[in-house]
Amino acid sequence: MKLSRPHEFATLEEIVIAASEMVRPPERITVSEAATKYRYLDNPGSYVGYWKNEKTPYLVEVMDTLTSLDFRGVVLAGAARIGKTDIFYNWLTHTAICDPADMMFIGMTKEVSRDISQGDLGKVFRNTKELGSRLIPGRHSDNVFDKRFKSGMRLLLRWPSITELSGKTIPRLCLADYDRMEDDIASEGPAFDLAMKRSETFKRFGMTFAESSPGREIRDPKWIRKTPHEAPPVHGGILSLYNRGDRRRWNWRCPYCDNPFEPHFGLLKYPKSADNWEAAQMVTMQCPHCRMDIDPSFKRELNSKGRWIREGMLWLPDGSIVGQPIRTDIASFWLKGPAAAFQDWQSLVFAYLQAVDVYENTGDENPLKKTVTADQGEAYLPKALAESRSSENLMEHAEDWGTTKENPTVPPGVRFIIATVDVQSGSRSGFVVQVTGFGLHNDAWVIDMFRLLKSERRDEDDERLPLDPSAYAEDWDLLIGEVIKRSYPLADQSGRRMSIKLTGCDYGGKEGVSIQAREFWRRLHTEHGLSNRFQLVKGDPLKTVPAYTKKFPDANQKDKFTAARGDVPVGFINSNDMKDALNGFLSRQDKGGGYWTFPIWAPKWFYTQMTSEVRTDKGWEKPANHRVHNEAWDLSYYALALLRHEEVRALRAGFWDKPPPWAAEWDKNALVFGEQDENPVMPAKPKKYDLSALAKRLT
Repeated sequence: MKLSRPHEFATLEEIVIAASEMVRPPERITVSEAATKYRYLDNPGSYVGYWKNEKTPYLVEVMDTLTSLDFRGVVLAGAARIGKTDIFYNWLTHTAICDPADMMFIGMTKEVSRDISQGDLGKVFRNTKELGSRLIPGRHSDNVFDKRFKSGMRLLLRWPSITELSGKTIPRLCLADYDRMEDDIASEGPAFDLAMKRSETFKRFGMTFAESSPGREIRDPKWIRKTPHEAPPVHGGILSLYNRGDRRRWNWRCPYCDNPFEPHFGLLKYPKSADNWEAAQMVTMQCPHCRMDIDPSFKRELNSKGRWIREGMLWLPDGSIVGQPIRTDIASFWLKGPAAAFQDWQSLVFAYLQAVDVYENTGDENPLKKTVTADQGEAYLPKALAESRSSENLMEHAEDWGTTKENPTVPPGVRFIIATVDVQSGSRSGFVVQVTGFGLHNDAWVIDMFRLLKSERRDEDDERLPLDPSAYAEDWDLLIGEVIKRSYPLADQSGRRMSIKLTGCDYGGKEGVSIQAREFWRRLHTEHGLSNRFQLVKGDPLKTVPAYTKKFPDANQKDKFTAARGDVPVGFINSNDMKDALNGFLSRQDKGGGYWTFPIWAPKWFYTQMTSEVRTDKGWEKPANHRVHNEAWDLSYYALALLRHEEVRALRAGFWDKPPPWAAEWDKNALVFGEQDENPVMPAKPKKYDLSALAKRLT
């Protein structure tokens, strides 16, 4: 049997020349330098000549990091038309000519890898003579999926399957268009992690590169960015890899104020017009610092002077970059559409406006998703989620009326205050309190929020013990001074204060809470005369329940300790109806008619809790596996429901035409008092029971 050989050498000189490639020392230049020296492009009508880094300056650092010994992975998330695919061809050129080592290219599918091999990669070998000449000719060494070089190096073209991503030891791997690959390859893990495992033997000399436009949808519309460079939460994909890295963003310096900023689609400014083409032609970019309009003609110059800034770093006016970057073995980059060298701002805006028209006319959001991810280089938030409330939207309702967390004040416009309390048990045992002010047309202001965690009970060391509302009656008595009789200074700095009109408290929860809650109401009624300022409440998701109704649930409830008495009123709230109403008020953009305002100091967790539930066919629910607490959301809808309480009735017709004294303007308000005045929340006289008269009625 005759064995065919991959290559026939005609002379001894050819053998020596071919063998010399295997022992030639590496050429000490970077990937970007090798590209300008060796990579030749032949694209008639576009560009013919050697690679120019000036065309895509933002790719230089990405390419040069591929040979860094400080990282084992490089990730590039970016818009289309930025030159992502050329990074691999330039890396291949550098590897084959300057520093030979085996490489693997992983395309989306086998068919895609075949097309690349026979198409663009073939052109690279033909046009870049120094690269093509290093290939061993012959179908055994140069075929669709395997390329062998005279240096002994191999290039494998593969696809994301477990058979291709296991059992191989390869120092350099590239995963192209990563977001179009499966998240979990044969239940073994993401393609990127499997690829990194292939190069693990080479330690810091191994490198895995992944590139893609962000194709995965945002899953949580209520997400709040924790750090300036963090990408939104998506399931798998390039942005998940980006978040694992050092998170570099491409920054420009404003030609007017010289401040650095990241160019993104949200900064593009264009007029409203019925003609999308006309609007797109007038686009400029507005500097987020000085608000000056930057003309599209500046783009090339801005790119030439741009810099990659890592998370935790700052670009100072003198050009230096200072700070503490994230320590990780992945260098990650994210480039947005406006910086793309081969796409102008006009086409970005026109594509977006056209896609918006398609969505509004047909409901098809696929063109919109395409332009957001591919053109703009952003993650896409589906309309069904985008139209729900987000934490960042609610943050726009924050105002500074001179209040602080340590010294909360009553803002102008508030006529009366309602406090609401959530009873906590377990490791979070205690009371969570929110104080909300209401004004004309029931506009609302959140004034204060705090937790009561310590009891007046003491341990052996005279330290206050943790609150346990389910077991200790005296722990409930804290609410009298800390909430019911609490008052707040007015924001006008007059020294006057406003008392709380009504306090609502959650009824239920851990076993024992409802018993202690009822006993507390009875003490307020008989001992303190404050039962008219305290209301137990309970949400009920049943559709048949009225918006707010008062019942006596203990009338038929007996246990071994107490008999049914039916004397403690509980306000039952249709939770879904009230949450629907609250959701509508939170979506308002203009004051008047129920607009909600939050204090400037409100922490991020507050906004997260306010958006912790979503509306489903079953009603308002927490998403599955959602561990975010929802106390602020519950306490807000309790406050809204208590506007229907018989002591308030602020929703009745004509209420604000002639408000009661406790809802009047500050100068006439019955609940506003001066520094020398007594708190108007005076205990009502306890009702006296005539037992003899009761006995006569029972006989």
